[in-house]
Amino acid sequence: MVFAIDGRGLAGAPRGVARYARGMLAALRAGHPEDEYRLLEGTARGTRRADAVRMALTGRPRLEELVGGADAVWAPAPRPLAVGPTTGLVLTVHDRSWEERPGDFTAYERLWHRVARPRRLAARADRLLFDTRVARDDVLAAWGLDPLRARVAPPGVEAPSPAGGGLPPGVTAPFFLWVGALEPRKGPDVLAAAWARARAAGLRAELVVVGQGREQVALDLPGVHRLGGAADATLAVLLPRALALVAPSRGEGYGLAPLEALAHGTPAVVSDLPVWAETLGAAALRVPVGDADALADALLRLEREPELRGRLAAAAPPRPTWGAAAAVLHGALHEAAGVRGAR
Repeated sequence: MVFAIDGRGLAGAPRGVARYARGMLAALRAGHPEDEYRLLEGTARGTRRADAVRMALTGRPRLEELVGGADAVWAPAPRPLAVGPTTGLVLTVHDRSWEERPGDFTAYERLWHRVARPRRLAARADRLLFDTRVARDDVLAAWGLDPLRARVAPPGVEAPSPAGGGLPPGVTAPFFLWVGALEPRKGPDVLAAAWARARAAGLRAELVVVGQGREQVALDLPGVHRLGGAADATLAVLLPRALALVAPSRGEGYGLAPLEALAHGTPAVVSDLPVWAETLGAAALRVPVGDADALADALLRLEREPELRGRLAAAAPPRPTWGAAAAVLHGALHEAAGVRGAR
């Protein structure tokens, strides 16, 4: 069979949906070479933002037509999209953050989501993929969707790479690590408040921040090193040497960074979100959402109690693989093609 992949977001940041799509596509091609995968990239004709808006509002051009035809289409996230009535559609929905916390997004981002019409797209989809059971249950209930169309496929967590070389200039151990976008939903303001209180209470460790975003100035604090969008090779050096990864998010669809840290033997301190109860289990120290005092206490404990860090790291659950996730997606694509082909 021939499957079209909506790759218009692959030119974006090296994390998030772009990383998810690349990981899935590579595993599809490696594990299921009997099928053909046609990628629609952001540089192809008809894929500029204005064209994407026209696609969503007018139904033309159809994505499968832009790649020369396909039995089914996979969209790695809701985007302005048009798919013909005889073509199957598999849609991955990571979360409902734009509905739950619209104030965390810019006016442009909120407009983009309105144009994409995620609820309508999900209702059209023949199969829906979710990163976690928590996300599946939330979206199905909120949008009134058929659970028989839903599949859960946790994204893969890369095996640790050899960490060659020393720490980045200016960074010294011990240190805590932040990895991710510096945006309101991730809670950089919570970490900033907690950091100031922990340092006042005697915290000696530094904080290394890998990520960019409009909230980055919140972490311009003493003892904080902002590295911007560091390469994977830099993360391979930082992850195994950190005391812990810090993720005080107010909401997450999956939350890859703590799982990546665990793969390197490094525990995490995270917000007490249902998604992390599912993915991390007992392998993280959890604090109430938005509670800077509790986070400050957790940082002090993790610095001063090496046995706690060891106990958390030892409780790491099995590492999800891209091969397993791609197998679920591959099955969903065939099912979607079959649904449309039977009509």
